[in-house]
This record gives sequence, structure tokens and C-alpha cells, in this order.
Amino acid sequence: MLDDEDTIIALATPAGVGAISVIRISGPSSISSVDSIFTGKKKLTDASSHSIHYGTIDDDEEIVDDVLVSVFRKPNSYTGENSVEISTHGSPLITQKIIELLIKIDGVRIAEPGEFTKRAFLNNRIDLSQAEAVLDIINARTDASLRGSRNQLDGLLSAKVNELRDILVSTSSFVELELDFAEEDIELIDNSELIKRIDKIVNEIDILLSTYSFGRVLRDGVNVTIVGQPNVGKSSLLNYILKESRAIVSEIPGTTRDIIREEITIDGILFRMYDTAGIRTSDDEIEKEGVIRSRNAVKNSDLILFMGDVNLLFPEDLFNELLGLNKPEHIIKVLNKIDLKKDIGTDADVLISAKTGEGINTLFESMKNRVFQNSDYSEQSAIVSNIRHYNCLKRAKESLMNAEKSAEEKMSGEFISVDLRTAENSLAEIIGVVTTDDILNNIFSKFCIGK
Repeated sequence: MLDDEDTIIALATPAGVGAISVIRISGPSSISSVDSIFTGKKKLTDASSHSIHYGTIDDDEEIVDDVLVSVFRKPNSYTGENSVEISTHGSPLITQKIIELLIKIDGVRIAEPGEFTKRAFLNNRIDLSQAEAVLDIINARTDASLRGSRNQLDGLLSAKVNELRDILVSTSSFVELELDFAEEDIELIDNSELIKRIDKIVNEIDILLSTYSFGRVLRDGVNVTIVGQPNVGKSSLLNYILKESRAIVSEIPGTTRDIIREEITIDGILFRMYDTAGIRTSDDEIEKEGVIRSRNAVKNSDLILFMGDVNLLFPEDLFNELLGLNKPEHIIKVLNKIDLKKDIGTDADVLISAKTGEGINTLFESMKNRVFQNSDYSEQSAIVSNIRHYNCLKRAKESLMNAEKSAEEKMSGEFISVDLRTAENSLAEIIGVVTTDDILNNIFSKFCIGK
């Protein structure tokens, strides 16, 4: 516990005018500090945990505001410390006055970004991966990303990592204990059993690593670039999806000069749609710059809607260029303007009319299936969505592979033990059992002040 820490305070609700504002205070003197400026039927220092009290906040006998004060006693609070939340009328002036009154009290200071959640982690209320899930929940923009973050906060990933660590620690203990009895030539774990255990952990890590693409989609969404020759209907498709005239539609080639970005949600998944300039050779300097940006967008896309129409179809040279910029499995061939001609011989994946909407739902299904192809995961699975977790797992796997190689070559247990311990430390980094101040500061600096 962090009883010797300062008491911290911050506005927990967004700044600005609203119905109510909530000020959060946490630390050793949180209850007594608020009590010193609070007038109610009962002193807060005598209040039980998880109780709410009506009264006023006073400044030299002048009432600042009528408030509700919630009291939470350690260790049963968000931070694991004594904590108070003051609900006031939603006036920036009122919240400013109350915060100023409290920071005048010795030992009370303004919280740093993410410091409330950091204290929850340091007080063992949550582990590090759960703390990161708090930020993901705050930033969630779709149902799927919210469910995925919620399950990480509930500890699905932590439980899996701890399971692997337990197996690894047990295995490592046998190897290290053998070293203590090296002169007696005692074998506590058979070499084949050691390799079998390492293999099991590596296979489980591979499963977690394979979820990263799915997890990243849940967390960050899918980047989709609409690309094709001029006038095949790229902007018309975007406009139809958005149900508004967001992009200019014209018979004149090269109308779209820059990339237009819009976002849509399909069955809880965020898709970022990028309408690009038609890729072609042009003497117009502005259009040439638009084509360069289109190519860069293709490189960075999770999905590419390669559009043709019933007249232009899919030019082979342009398709080959796309293959040089991204993976073939990321490209969906979309043939537009089928309202003009029905009998079409083409290798298109999806047939649509951006004018009538025919085939658009089929396109959505194709986009979802292409993103989640061969995926048996769900938001209920232990999923890796954080690049830090992914890198920790990769390092753990590399160390385990080194340990397995040493075991296969029947090298000294000292070599095996070092790699097993390194792998265990890499897994421990995910949940914060082993970490550094630099990692903690980097993670929590991304939070808002009141969280």
C-alpha cells in the first residue's frame, strides 16, 4: 500500500458546463481534507465506506455549492486508498473553487495523468494489462472494442499469462534445483519432459500471438482504401455508404484530388473508409500528388476495395501495381454500375450499384469475412490487442526457443535456466510483475488527468 503518498485531486468529468461535475480525491488525507470544508449531518471522518452524504462545501462560512460526497475506505476503493468523490453542479467556476480550496491543504496536490489508475495498479487492485484496458475502455468507439477491452479488464489475458508463467516457473525450478545437486548427478526432470513442457508453452504463446490481428481490429478498427481508375464510382460508393454527399461526384476524371476519410460501423466493427484519387498517369501537378497519396494509403491499408465498373472492369496493370503495394488477400475486387448492364463476365468478388445500393450489404459481409478470415476468436477469448503485450510474448517465445535448443543439444542446465528465466520475466512484464518506471510512466501518461 502507498500510505506515505500525497493525496491527489482532479476533475473526473470532462471540463466545461454540464448538469453535474465530479471531483475525485484519493490518498491518506482524502477524507479528512474534504471533511474540513464540508458541512453535513455527519462528519465524513466518521462515515462508513461506500456511503453518500448530502451537504455543502464552504469557504470561510460562504457556501460554494450543495454537493453529494461519496466516501470509499481502503482497500475497497478504485485506487485501494481512502478516496472521496464530490458531485457538484456542473459549473467550471464551482469545480475550480473546490479544487483550489483542497490544494491549499498540506499534502494535497493535483493528480498527474493516469495517477488514479497507476495507484490502483501499485496497490494491487488491478494488474498492468488491466490498467491498460481501462484506457482502451475510455477510448472504445464501437461495441466490439468495448467488449474486448472489458474482457481484458476482467482479466482474461492476465489469467492466461499467469497460467503460462506458473508452468514456466515450475519447469525452471526443476532445472535450477538440479544445478544445486550437480555433483550428485540427480535428475529431477527428464530432458524429453523438459522439451515437452517448453513446447506446450511455445504453442500457447503462438495461439496468443495469432490473435493480435483480430485484437488490433477490435481495438483500433480497419483501414479500408477505395481505389481504382477515375470515374468508376469510388466517391459514389462512399456517398452511398454515408447516405450523404461527402465526396464530389463528377463525370470529369480526376475530381478527387486528395484523400477523404470517413468512418462507419458494421456489426460493431469500426471501418475507416479512405476515398482516394484515381490512380493513373497525369500531367496535373495537384492530381499527381493525389495519386502519390493514394499509393501510400494502399500500402497502409488492412483492406483495399479495388473498384472497376461494367465498362472499365479491372485493368491488369493497376491490379499488379496494387499487388506490389499490399497483400493479395487484402484486395477485394468490387464491380460497380451493375444497374447499367446485367450480363457481365468478370472475376469480381462483389457486384454492386453505388447508385441503387444493390450488392452493398454483400460488400459489407465480404469486408467482415476478409478481415476475420480463418478466425475462431471472439471478444470472449484471451486476445492480444496491445503492441506492448505482443512484443513481450515474442521475446518470451524467442527465449523459450533458445532454451529448447539448449535442451535438445543437452547443454548444461545453466544455459537452459537463464533462457527460461528471461522468458518468465517477459511474460511478467505483461501484467506488471516485472516492470520499470519508464514503462509505467509511458503507459499512464496516455491517460487523462482524472483517471
